[in-house]
Amino acid sequence: MMIVVGLAGAPTSQAGGKPSITREAFGSVGGQAVERYTLSNGRLRVRILTYGGILQTVETPDRHGRMTNVTLGFADLAGYVDSGNPAYFGAIIGRYGNRIDEGTFTLDGVTYHLPINNTPNHLHGGFVGFDKHIWQATPVLGKDTAGLRMTRTSPDGEEGYPGTLQTTVTYTLTRDLGIRMDYRATTDRATIVNLTNHAYWNLGGEGTGTIDDHKLQINANRYTPVDDTLIPTGAIDAVAGTPMDFTRATAIGARNRSDFQQIVYGRGYDHNWVLNPFTGLGTAAKVTDRDSGRTLTVLTTEPGLQFYAGNFLDGTLYGTSGRAYRQGDGFALETQHFPDSPNHANFPSTVLRPGEVYATTTVYQFGVSR
Repeated sequence: MMIVVGLAGAPTSQAGGKPSITREAFGSVGGQAVERYTLSNGRLRVRILTYGGILQTVETPDRHGRMTNVTLGFADLAGYVDSGNPAYFGAIIGRYGNRIDEGTFTLDGVTYHLPINNTPNHLHGGFVGFDKHIWQATPVLGKDTAGLRMTRTSPDGEEGYPGTLQTTVTYTLTRDLGIRMDYRATTDRATIVNLTNHAYWNLGGEGTGTIDDHKLQINANRYTPVDDTLIPTGAIDAVAGTPMDFTRATAIGARNRSDFQQIVYGRGYDHNWVLNPFTGLGTAAKVTDRDSGRTLTVLTTEPGLQFYAGNFLDGTLYGTSGRAYRQGDGFALETQHFPDSPNHANFPSTVLRPGEVYATTTVYQFGVSR
């Protein structure tokens, strides 16, 4: 059954481009019901699952006004659950997005050991991270916006992390083709937190093939180089004169097969860029697809951006279109604090203590170029 939620909780029409939210059953996991919410404002339509807080589809217009899904994902719940969603399509990532060296960090003199799920390192919160839990969802519908507030409590010791973490992630469709993501968290014990979303984008449309011709610009003069296990060395290097330089719009495929050592380590791009300083919500990156005319601008309050060019997609996963995802069929721009920050004193801290509030915001802003 599909339920349409109105401004006062009553049914409402979706006509006329007014913001709307619908809810429908989408299966179950371990006996727990999963729901799918569809948020629309007439120009942008997004489907979100309570399982993993996953962005399942994002439909946005091209230069001719044609709506197309531009994010990678699966057509049904089984696609995410049975495969384990190894690519983390569209999911909320936590407690710690990205990698922690050998799953080990020390906080206030205590050494913690996290599961090793990306040998030899810990990745994206462990074997059962935030992407594999069912979140509680509350529709938030305003006069001009449609939103969904996702909450869950991560108990003390979950995946080895200290402290009970209360987490809220709110998705909001803005009037100007944006998906705003507000992250909030509090803890009852000192812990580390680094939340993000792992959506993959293909501005030509999900399942249409390579993103090599998409042009990317990143607002960063520096990046954090990695070792052969993709753990930061601790250095912060200049991008100038290297294939890591996206200070000017450059085709993603232009240099991602080079013999530059960092590209070799990642089988392409899978690195953290150190964003140039800005105050408040600043521009991190912009991507343009010439053929469709679609653009994607990423704004954030975070200090880092992980650009991943889909290097490990290998044709074994089939998306919502029924087509196989192969290497380079989608890209991720994950706003974040830096990978392995707890083990590098020169990186921005990811420590959260009782009485503090973890609060970050990221906006994925779509547009059209003529």
